Amino acid sequence: MQTYSYILASQRFLLEEEPFAEVLKERTRYYKEHEKEIDFWLVKQPAFLETPEMAAVKAKCPPSCVAVISTDPKFTTWLKLRLEYVLKGEFQAPSATIPDPLASLETAV
Repeated sequence: MQTYSYILASQRFLLEEEPFAEVLKERTRYYKEHEKEIDFWLVKQPAFLETPEMAAVKAKCPPSCVAVISTDPKFTTWLKLRLEYVLKGEFQAPSATIPDPLASLETAV
C-alpha cells in the first residue's frame, strides 16, 4: 500500500479564486527539469471521501470539492502553507475501501 497525502478545498476557491493553474504549471515544469516523475494529481469530487473512515473529513468539506493528491507529503504541506484555507490529510491505498486513490465521482457532461 502507498500513503497518499492530500489537500481539499472548494472547487471555486482552488480553481477560480486562487492562481492554482500557475502553481501546477510551475510544479510540472520543475519536475520535467529535474527528470522527476509526476507524483501529484488534481481530482474533482474525490471518491475517497465516500469511505466510512473519511466521514469526519467529508463533513468539513464543501459539496463541490477538489483534492490535490500526492505521494509527496512535503508538497501537500507546502500547498497547505501557501493556500491556508484547505484541509490536509492522508490515507493509504489501494485498500478494501479505497481501491483507486485517484477515483472521482464527477460525471462527464
